[in-house]
Amino acid sequence: MTHTMGINNIDSFGEVLLWSFWFFIWISAIMIWFRCIFDLFSDKTLSGWGKAGWAIVLIFLPWLGALIYLIARGKSMGERQMAAIADAQVQQEKYIKSVAAQTANPADQIASAKQLLDSGAISQAEFDALKAKALA
Repeated sequence: MTHTMGINNIDSFGEVLLWSFWFFIWISAIMIWFRCIFDLFSDKTLSGWGKAGWAIVLIFLPWLGALIYLIARGKSMGERQMAAIADAQVQQEKYIKSVAAQTANPADQIASAKQLLDSGAISQAEFDALKAKALA
């Protein structure tokens, strides 16, 4: 009785490994398929008819279509992704520079605080605090 129980445990473990393997294969295939779809529609150089053709192939023959897409357009996929990353980095640097340029120098900050003090919007203590902050 113990012998058959041991064999069932081995079979169960083997089934778990087999299901894990197939689960990994399916998740990987789905990720590749979505990557092809996203690349297809983000490509600005491909015509509408070209996108429609590739979409039909990727929808009706997902495994084979993704494999063909990777073979035919794999190199340009990487180039487009690198260009998109470089563009995003340039946009981020522009944004940082524009935000950094908006910070006023200490003299401007003190002058605007003085105007607030003269108008009565802030007290002398608040002006002194703003002045100390601008000079720090």
